Amino acid sequence: MMNQYPLWKNLLIVAVLIVSVFYALPNLYGEDPALQISSSRSAPLDEAAQARVQEALKRTGIPFGATEKVANGLLVRFNDTGSQLKAKDLISETLGDGYVVALNLAPKTPGWLTALGAAPMYLGLDLRGGVHFQMLVDMNAAMRQAEERYVNDFRTLLRNEKLRYLTVIRKTTGGVEVKFRTAEERDKAREVIRKENPTLEFKDSQQGDEFYLLASINDQEQRETRRFAVQQNITALRNRVNELGVSEPIIQQQGQDRIVVQLPGVQDTVRAKEILGGTATLEFRMVDQENNVQEAVAGSVPINAKLYKERNGSPILLQKRVIVTGNDITHAASTIDSENGGAAVSIRLNGKAGNVMGSITKDNVGKPMAVVFIETRVETTNINGTAVKTRKQVEEVINVAVIRSAFSNNFQITGLDSPNEARDLALLLRAGALAAPMEIVEERTIGPSLGQDNIDQGMYSAIVSLIVVAIFMGGYYRVFGLVANIGLAFNMVMLIAVMSLLQATLTLPGIAAMVLTMGMAVDANVLIYERIREELRNGNTPQASIHAGFERAFATIMDSNVTTIIAGAMLFIFGTGPVKGFAVVLIIGILTSMFTAVTVSRGIINLAYGGRKITRLSV
Repeated sequence: MMNQYPLWKNLLIVAVLIVSVFYALPNLYGEDPALQISSSRSAPLDEAAQARVQEALKRTGIPFGATEKVANGLLVRFNDTGSQLKAKDLISETLGDGYVVALNLAPKTPGWLTALGAAPMYLGLDLRGGVHFQMLVDMNAAMRQAEERYVNDFRTLLRNEKLRYLTVIRKTTGGVEVKFRTAEERDKAREVIRKENPTLEFKDSQQGDEFYLLASINDQEQRETRRFAVQQNITALRNRVNELGVSEPIIQQQGQDRIVVQLPGVQDTVRAKEILGGTATLEFRMVDQENNVQEAVAGSVPINAKLYKERNGSPILLQKRVIVTGNDITHAASTIDSENGGAAVSIRLNGKAGNVMGSITKDNVGKPMAVVFIETRVETTNINGTAVKTRKQVEEVINVAVIRSAFSNNFQITGLDSPNEARDLALLLRAGALAAPMEIVEERTIGPSLGQDNIDQGMYSAIVSLIVVAIFMGGYYRVFGLVANIGLAFNMVMLIAVMSLLQATLTLPGIAAMVLTMGMAVDANVLIYERIREELRNGNTPQASIHAGFERAFATIMDSNVTTIIAGAMLFIFGTGPVKGFAVVLIIGILTSMFTAVTVSRGIINLAYGGRKITRLSV
């Protein structure tokens, strides 16, 4: 019969609306001030640590809510930010340096919704509050580091080929210069170096009786080095942000040499700057077994060795020669040692580092090798009311393992205490080091109260817009207008549900896109209803007019919405920051409005008018 959906289509519409309601619900529950506690490398975050936290809070009388295990550690909820701030200092002092205590906001979503995979959508910096950093990557330092690696590579290569040279230095003006006694030695060295480094450009020169070879990085490799520096720094920053307990950071490249970092909800901005602005690197060294550690501790450090400390504070003597660094690692993953079932980390090196590692391990089977973590952090201290920045370098041996057999590109680091330590070490090896130093050139802080004001004003404008649109549609199109209003309400629910499912970030421009979507959603209904009115004026029956109105207006609705989606896609592709947020909400809103205006609205009208004889329509 005309204007009737089959049962399966009605059930499908009902199912979609029910699912949308369930996945939109988490956004109504809000958030609790919370502390997220994670272990720093080897410190255990077990039931004993959890009990210590709860006992310290009870002893000092700080009220707290639930204490729960989460993927990144332990989460403690509070009723207000005052208790949260007091508890942070207390827990940091109770647990000590082995743990990271970060301020956070935890969703209050009920457990039954969480079990269904429902979660609130992310709120952007302008709604939640937080910090915005723009960081400048030092490209000159990246090129210097690349050239320094070539200095070490050239020395090793020439020694292995038994080619004599006087010096190998990095020129301040760029390039690596090698000095020889004869032109013949220079020519032989050039061919050997070119064979191993085909991307380098060479230039010969002579000054008196000395012959020089200048190796320069070509333009293509320079671009690749700069690109890698930015991408590696982005990866490193993502992992550093984990220490801050931020669940939805925005870290993206801007231009050729800048990185934008937005941390919604972060209140401890000083710690954020210290974590993000620090530089770090990794080094693999052989353990010095020929000299006495205690003598080195007493002050007699051998000239070819260096004294370090392990994580437990024990002194250890390592050789000065660095085998490979963290920059040479292309992949690292936590795994299980096939021999004893213990925790391990699988490592993969690039080609050059693999050759060096293969040569070293072949000659040192049965001897221990160490992994050294070196980090330079910028710490801010208050001296006489003035903030003073100081750089502090931390060097520690994070792992010592015995070389069981020769290896090169692929190997495992074993002897780790637990799978958690293996995961932490793999994370550190993958992206613990910055490929180039960075400087914070722009900083903006948005307080949580301002963010809440933005939310309140944005929601107020959305509600007022919804009411005004509903009054207009109900007054102008009567019963059909009420149907459009029901579809509009479901459209908003579906839009929020989809954004929550996608874990999209809602920003202030996103709220503007929501308001715009309301007008565009009823625009489709207006086209349909005007078509129905035209069919009635032409003398068609009410049932035929309804059918023709939906069928013939569909092509127009599709054309207008597709062009708007294309415009939104261009905004998303070429825009940045707030523009992207606007585009995401706009595209999702158009798609949901097409479903509600064409399918849901027609389903309601079919239930009201379909399958029965009518003489007039309230449209």
